[in-house]
Amino acid sequence: MDTHSLNAFLAVAETGSFSVAAEKLHLTQPAVSKRIAVLEQMLDAKLFDRVGRTISLTEAGKALLPKAYQIISTIADTQREIQNLTGSISGTLTLATSHHIGLHRLPPLLKQFTSQFTDVALDINFIDSEWAYEGIQQGQVELAVITLAPTPTTNVTSEQIWDDPLVFVAASDHPLASETQLELKDLINYSAIFPGSNTFTHHIVKSLFNEAGLNLNIAMATNYLETIKMMVAVGLAWSVLPQAMVDENLRVLPINTLPISRQLGYIHHPERTLSNAAKAFIDLLQAAKGT
Repeated sequence: MDTHSLNAFLAVAETGSFSVAAEKLHLTQPAVSKRIAVLEQMLDAKLFDRVGRTISLTEAGKALLPKAYQIISTIADTQREIQNLTGSISGTLTLATSHHIGLHRLPPLLKQFTSQFTDVALDINFIDSEWAYEGIQQGQVELAVITLAPTPTTNVTSEQIWDDPLVFVAASDHPLASETQLELKDLINYSAIFPGSNTFTHHIVKSLFNEAGLNLNIAMATNYLETIKMMVAVGLAWSVLPQAMVDENLRVLPINTLPISRQLGYIHHPERTLSNAAKAFIDLLQAAKGT
């Protein structure tokens, strides 16, 4: 069972499209179809159902999916282990990060890393922090720098690097901005813009309101904090954002609660071999701890 066919299978399964999978693999669509056909012939089973433009896994495909991830991850792990024996810091480092961290925390580290380790090719994936955990477990990424889950996750090693304080914010002309002291109950009468309900940040903030027995009035949601900042700045609603994002366009609301924050750091799989490149990047992260 060759890895090219397995990678084609995984790409189609993840994207739900032969054409998108072909773009992802830098192949033609017929080449991807051929690889899938070879795999289906080898296994004597149909792996995908094609109904119109909809692609879905068959029962055989669903059975193969976790095994395919495991095989590809084992091969990649073996390659890293052998390459590490040379002591060189080279090859490709597949790194995942959130858009916020990629914009506000990583640039100086990426600049330092690329200038110091010129033989390493960085493959950076910008994804939601929540999805990064799945990517690490499935072996799709080697290292992720993200918002850490509020509660520990099994099969993932995590390390905090930064504490990221969160503050309640609104536009300077928002009705809440003129108040000198506010409680959580004062906010529920106004519309809020929040990260999606599947995000760690959403759960951290919503738990405050749940504990107080209050229901949030969430008018809209988006996982992009820069978009939330823009919407708040023009007066559409209030929100909660990292304190580091506050500028002259936002007013921090004086909420009578304990300080809240989220933890930013890195995760990797504890049972997989880290490449020398990943270890070098972790060293840079550790040096930046608390900054």
